Amino acid sequence: MAKNLMIQGTMSGAGKSTITAGILRILLNDGYRAAPFKSQNMALNSFVTKDNKEMGRAQVVQAIAAGMEPSSDMNPILIKPMGDTTSQVIVNGEPIGNMKASEYYVMKNSLIPDIRAAYDRLSDEADIIVIEGAGSPVEINLRDNDIVNMGLAEIMDAPVLLVGNIDPGGVFAQLLGTVSLMTEEERARVKGLIINRFRGDKSLLMPGLQMFKEYCSIPFAGVVPYVKLDLDDEDSVSERLDNAFHTASESAKIKICVLRLPFISNHSDFTAFGSVPGANLIYAKDTADLEDADLIILPGTKNTLKDLLWLRESKMEQAVLDMAGKGTLIIGICGGFQMLGEKVDDRDNNEGGGSLKGLSLLPLSTVFDSNKTLKQVTGQIGNIEGEYAGLSGADVNGYEIHMGVTEGDRDIFPAYINGNVLGTYIHGFFDSPDLMEKLIRIIYKRKGIEDDIKIEDHILHTEKELDRLADVLRENLDMEMIYKIIGL
Repeated sequence: MAKNLMIQGTMSGAGKSTITAGILRILLNDGYRAAPFKSQNMALNSFVTKDNKEMGRAQVVQAIAAGMEPSSDMNPILIKPMGDTTSQVIVNGEPIGNMKASEYYVMKNSLIPDIRAAYDRLSDEADIIVIEGAGSPVEINLRDNDIVNMGLAEIMDAPVLLVGNIDPGGVFAQLLGTVSLMTEEERARVKGLIINRFRGDKSLLMPGLQMFKEYCSIPFAGVVPYVKLDLDDEDSVSERLDNAFHTASESAKIKICVLRLPFISNHSDFTAFGSVPGANLIYAKDTADLEDADLIILPGTKNTLKDLLWLRESKMEQAVLDMAGKGTLIIGICGGFQMLGEKVDDRDNNEGGGSLKGLSLLPLSTVFDSNKTLKQVTGQIGNIEGEYAGLSGADVNGYEIHMGVTEGDRDIFPAYINGNVLGTYIHGFFDSPDLMEKLIRIIYKRKGIEDDIKIEDHILHTEKELDRLADVLRENLDMEMIYKIIGL
C-alpha cells in the first residue's frame, strides 16, 4: 500500500491544487512514483482521458507534475454545476445524472466504495499518493458525511498539511480558526501548517510565527511566496478570468476576446494564448470590451441555453453579430459553437429545458439528448478556402465533452466554417503550437503585420512552470519535515 499525504486548505482559493502539484513534482524529481488524488472535485474545467473518461483539469496538471498519465481514478467524483442548486454528477469518469444539492448530499456516502477502489488502483502504481482536499475541512454542517476532507483523511489514514492564504489577510485567524473547529482526533492528523502566497519581506512575518505557538502547537512547514504561474486552473473562480491577470503590453499587436459567460467551462482552452507574444487576452464582460477585437471566442459552457439567454439580454449577442458583419474573426468552442448555430433545443430537459434561436452565424442546429460525448481527437485540418485558409494542414490534438447532437454540413475536419465564423467541439483546439502559429499569422496578415511568430508547445510550457513551482517550494518548505510526515 502506498504512503500518503493530504493537502487541505482553510478555504477555497488557499492554493491546495498548486501546493499539491509542486510537491508531486518534487517527489518525481527525487525519484519517487507519486500520484495525485482528489475524491470529489467541483469544477467546470475538465478533461477526457485516453480511455474516454472525464476528470477535473487540476488533477490533469497534477498528473503531469507527477509524470503520470491522467486517469479518472485520480478524481473519481466530479461535480459540474449547472446553475441554481443543480449539478451533473460524474463518477469514475462517466455521468450518472443531474442532481439537486440535497439529493447528492443524501447519496454521496454510497460512493465511498468507488473512492476506495480508485485509490487502491492508484496505490498499485505509486509509492506515494498526494491527496487534495476541497474548500474548508471545517464546514461543520457538512462534517457528518464528509468524503473529501477530514472524513477522507480518516478513511485513508492520511497525515494532513493545512494551507492558509495570506494574500487577502487574516491568515493566522484562518489557521487557528480552522484547527480550533476540528475535533481532537481531526486536529491530531494535522502535522504541519503552510502559509501560502506571501508577498514582501519574510523576516517581518517571523515574529508572528513565533507568537502563533502560544495559540497552536502545530509546527509550520513553510512560508511560500506569491508566484504568478501559467498553469491551467480548476474552475470559474480562477483569477485568470480577471483581466488584471493578463497584463496588457504596450507592444500588444492583437486583441483576443473570450466572452465571460456566467457558466463558462474549460477556460483552460485559452491558457495557450498566454504564450503568444504581442497578444492581449481579454475576458469580455460587456460590449465595450469587444471594441477593436481581432478575434472573438465563444467558449464552452455548462448551460448553453442560460448563457445564450445572457448573451441576448446583455446585448453581447448583437455586439458579436455586428462585429461578425464587419468581418471580425469569430470562433465558437463546444457550447459556444452550439450558440453560433440557428437553434439550440433541449426538449428533454437535459440542461434545464427549453429551446432558443441561436446567433445563426453557422447553418446548423443542436438537439440535446441524454448521451454525453467523451473522446479524444487527433488529426490535421483539411484544405480550407477563405478566411481560415491558413489553418489548412494544422495539427489538432484535443478532446470532446458535450451533450447534444449538432446537425449541419461539416466542411473541414474538425470544424464547421462559414466565412469568418468557425465552430468546433474540440477543447484544447488552441493548444497545438502549429495551429496557434497559423491562426496568429492569419490575424497578422489581416492587420498588415509582418512579423514571424513562434509559439511554445503548451505541454512543454506546463512542464517548465511545474519545475519552477517545485524549485520555489523546495526552497521555502521544510521538505525534511514533510518527508518525515509521509513516513519516509
